Amino acid sequence: MNAQDLLRDHTGLDLSAQVAQRAVASRLALLGLTDADAYLRSITPQELKALVELVVVPESWMFRDAEAFAAAIRFVCARLAEAPGRMLRILSIPCAGGEEPYSIAMALADAGVAHSATLIEAFDLSEAALARARAGRYTRNAFRGVDLSFRERHFTQVGLEYQINEALRERVKFSQANLLEIDTAASVGRYDILFCRNLLIYFDAATTATAIAKLRLMLADDGLLFAGYAEVPAFCSHGFTALRSPGAFVLTKDHRADLPAILPAAAPNRAPSAPRAPRASERPVAAKAAPRAQTPDGDPLLLLQQASRLADQGDYTGAAVACHAALALDANSADACYLLGLVSECAGKPGVADDYWRRCVYLQPDHYEALCHLALLTENNGDATQAESFRQRAARVYSRHEYRKLAR
Repeated sequence: MNAQDLLRDHTGLDLSAQVAQRAVASRLALLGLTDADAYLRSITPQELKALVELVVVPESWMFRDAEAFAAAIRFVCARLAEAPGRMLRILSIPCAGGEEPYSIAMALADAGVAHSATLIEAFDLSEAALARARAGRYTRNAFRGVDLSFRERHFTQVGLEYQINEALRERVKFSQANLLEIDTAASVGRYDILFCRNLLIYFDAATTATAIAKLRLMLADDGLLFAGYAEVPAFCSHGFTALRSPGAFVLTKDHRADLPAILPAAAPNRAPSAPRAPRASERPVAAKAAPRAQTPDGDPLLLLQQASRLADQGDYTGAAVACHAALALDANSADACYLLGLVSECAGKPGVADDYWRRCVYLQPDHYEALCHLALLTENNGDATQAESFRQRAARVYSRHEYRKLAR
């Protein structure tokens, strides 16, 4: 079995051959080995874990898309008002370094929700990410945005890092788990709220369908699922319905008339018991499942050419539809993800653009244009360290390109 298939079978991630081979090369160099085939034939479970750590994507930060947490808190408060003695179960999967589940815990604490009223669980495939989450200590990179008052309330500064308060660490239970391997028979309807954001963008179509089926079984019939913007159409194609909630991408398993009323729109730029919502220029709009682009031949290249023309004409919705149609035909199209990033940025959705460009360089690590855009975007977000990393990667790609031209 080659590295790409091995990692895909173990993680479900739709990795490119280049990404898989790069991970193997890194491990070979570290171990002082040279024979990749022999390494793969004799790989141990422990070594496979080390290899997986090189391909997982644990990027997140506190209160990423703050409206999602505000909507979740409104839902929790409404449910507890209906049944004060009820315990609500919340799951964050994948949880990366703990930023998302700790954001949930902070929002609950700020809303005055008792510890005993909720159970927050957090799963991730990466043992390294879980170790960071359990430690609860973060650098400045985990804190982005204008209003960081929550950091003063819930963290203690230790040198250049910030340690989350012990009471919040106790509210979250972290576990190592692979969504695709979870025994859903033991957890049918267990969770009232599921946060599963920006995971499906790394799966192929078949794996996406499997993952959604598992999430659907795990979610209570009257529960809510919070997804990433780019994933809403996939959920809507597999038994979920999108709800209208300002700036948050919320879905439910069926059309229940009572659910939309549980998520009232907060006043502009005010989210009760949560940090300041982003300004309008920062806020993604409510998502709708994109209609299928109609094309007579279903050629991904022609669809991307069509998307480019539509984007140049300012038809960002049409361009996005064409890109999604291209991805339906070729899930590994880095160029489709790159164009979706451009379209999202032009439509005033920088967070969505960030997700698509990261997916682009995940599929094609030497995509120069996407690296340049990520450098600018992360710099605008105040993350100078990561911006410099993207700039250096782009510079290396450019240098290699110029060298090849000279060598011709």
